[in-house]
Amino acid sequence: MLPMSAPDQGAAGRPDVPTAPILVVDDDAKIVRLVRTYLERDGFTVVTASDGPGALDAIERHQPALVVLDLMLPELDGRAVIRAVRRDEEVGRTPILVLSARSSTIDRIAGLEDGADDYLPKPFSPAELVLRVKSILRRATPAADASMAPGGDSTGGPVIHYRDLTIDAARHEVRRGAQAIDLTRVEFRLLSAILGADGRVLSRDQLLDAVYGQDAADVLDRTIDVHIRRLRDKLDDDPDAPRYVQTVRGVGYRAARA
Repeated sequence: MLPMSAPDQGAAGRPDVPTAPILVVDDDAKIVRLVRTYLERDGFTVVTASDGPGALDAIERHQPALVVLDLMLPELDGRAVIRAVRRDEEVGRTPILVLSARSSTIDRIAGLEDGADDYLPKPFSPAELVLRVKSILRRATPAADASMAPGGDSTGGPVIHYRDLTIDAARHEVRRGAQAIDLTRVEFRLLSAILGADGRVLSRDQLLDAVYGQDAADVLDRTIDVHIRRLRDKLDDDPDAPRYVQTVRGVGYRAARA
């Protein structure tokens, strides 16, 4: 499987249109046509799938820049698709926007815990969907990742050393000793912000700003807690005894003290 394409200059010369397509996955043909129409009007190339296995096949074949994914799919539901993508080393960082009739807070948190980047409940505004797609793609650019660490810029960034962790912003790489740790872009930004704060406590609002920038107002503050749990699952041998990110109850998070 080839590495996925990163957003860059599209065919029309627009920096916000990736060369790779957007994959739309829904078993409702009317929803697919609606989403496809609005995305194509804005210059995106769109491919589609109507069930879970078809979604996984399309991700492997097309290497999409982003997936718009319904949860209630035939054969393999959307949550299972998300988990399968996140386990794959080659496409595990593919951004995923969930589009679902399951609109409760519990459902949204569950989708984020599985690894979704954003969650838009049905019924939805197609114009808002396009805006969210653009926001996710902006956050997914390598330049944005490199700039998240203190002092970083689009041409590179510092290397943060904390205990046995090494965070290389320019390479978007985290290592624990010699072991590479595969993080999503949001997880990488979150870890960089916390460990790069010189021991200061960062509130959820500060972390939302650090991770999502101008799009932070559209994100639930509980999202930070979800990503912290996922970070601990990946970094710590025992997530209930975290070695790297410490919770400061009622305030926020900071680098764990020795």
